Amino acid sequence: MAGGIKRLAKETAIYGLSSILGRFLNWCFVFLYINVLKSTSEYGIVTNLYAFMALLLIILTYGMETGFFRFANDRDCKDPMKVYTTGLISLAATSSLFIVLVGTFLKPVSAALGYPGGEACVMMLAIIIAMDAFTSLPFAFLRYKQKALRFAALKLLSIGINIALNLFFFLVCPAIYGNNPDAVSWFFNPDRLVEYIFISNLVSSSVTLVMLLPELTGIKYRFDISLWKRMLQYSFPLLILGIAGIMNQTFDKMFYPTLAAGRPGFMGELGVYGAAYKVAIVMVMFTQAFRFAYEPFIFAKNREESMENSKETYASAMKYFIIFSLFIFLAVMFYIDIVRLVMPESYFRGVKIVPIVMAGEIFFGVFYNLSLWYKLTDRTQWGAWFSIGGFIITAAINIAFVPQYGYMACAWGAFFCYLAMMLSSYFIGQHYFPIKYDLKGIGAYTAIALAAYAAAAYVPIGNTTASYAFRTLLLALFVAFAFKRDIRISVSDIRKMLHR
Repeated sequence: MAGGIKRLAKETAIYGLSSILGRFLNWCFVFLYINVLKSTSEYGIVTNLYAFMALLLIILTYGMETGFFRFANDRDCKDPMKVYTTGLISLAATSSLFIVLVGTFLKPVSAALGYPGGEACVMMLAIIIAMDAFTSLPFAFLRYKQKALRFAALKLLSIGINIALNLFFFLVCPAIYGNNPDAVSWFFNPDRLVEYIFISNLVSSSVTLVMLLPELTGIKYRFDISLWKRMLQYSFPLLILGIAGIMNQTFDKMFYPTLAAGRPGFMGELGVYGAAYKVAIVMVMFTQAFRFAYEPFIFAKNREESMENSKETYASAMKYFIIFSLFIFLAVMFYIDIVRLVMPESYFRGVKIVPIVMAGEIFFGVFYNLSLWYKLTDRTQWGAWFSIGGFIITAAINIAFVPQYGYMACAWGAFFCYLAMMLSSYFIGQHYFPIKYDLKGIGAYTAIALAAYAAAAYVPIGNTTASYAFRTLLLALFVAFAFKRDIRISVSDIRKMLHR
């Protein structure tokens, strides 16, 4: 078990290098956008369109990543490459069809999204979605082959290109334009800054596709219709799960302009909410990094070890996930005032949603950990039911309360949605695939974290330096408790890690 946890931790760290660092750098660009864009409404447009992008990306991948892991790791699978190429051909066909359809009906699609005249952005968005959907399987193949370093390198390259282009369009070009407009006016228009966000994304996605050619060439392509049908049958509930899951995350941002239409400055509110939500994305970064390593890990562990040993490993992984999630929550909330230094005052009012959203993301991370029971027992339809139930909660809270309470209703909708999904998955999972989680330990960590958060929030300390010192002490006590109770590490272990 110890070796499995160490491998999971190592791969989580490597995947986290690309996922967490990449998301962190993109997170930093939120502050660039909100400081350079002319209004909160413009950032509201970006928030809205990228919400639609997240949904369409789930639809166009239709669970093929998890389907690939499931069938490539099957005990009866004699040719994993056939599973891989069957999935590739399927994704290539659907992604190409998507681009053709959007290009054919570009004007009505743009109008339906509420952006008539924004055809360029919509078309770029469609191409980005199609490329990202297709390249999801080569990236899954790298995870299957445990090529974590190449995975991280390619992700970081894409992120680096995106960052460089954003800096160019949002800082360099405006500076040049201010002094010598003729030098850049042939390709740069300061009144169309939103478009350059999509141009940067398009270029980085295109380069990523080219860099993945070694995973796409030099192999024998075979399309097994029978295998493809089985993959779709397995993945279809995951598609429903994915759609419901992403709707849980994006419904508020997609439909806020409709639900809050009666509120003054609703697009500006969406921009504030979108920026504040990004502050809480730190929790999503960790969950995503863990997910990249965890999914291939659980399937491989199920094949390699006995059921009892595997369950013990899964229980330990859950506890460590919660420990680090609570640490991240406390770290962000203790020092969140620093964010105000790089955020325009017009966005300050949105910071109050951060603890609510982060707590909801912890629930979602636990739910993802719990999802192994229906993936390993081929009961993926349960995942779909959980997500559909969560979506119903999200939609109901948003529809009922957004018109009156605005984006605060969005934040609480996410909180209760993920709480319900987590609890229902746990209780039903214990019936079909019982695992002895350390509930006592998890409860102790949660109680200590809540006590520390309450102390930091409500203990009156007038001096800023003293306040930060107090919060740092609280965070150190939480870490000390974790090391004393569960995280066994010696000085020699630290030296080995530093040496590596």
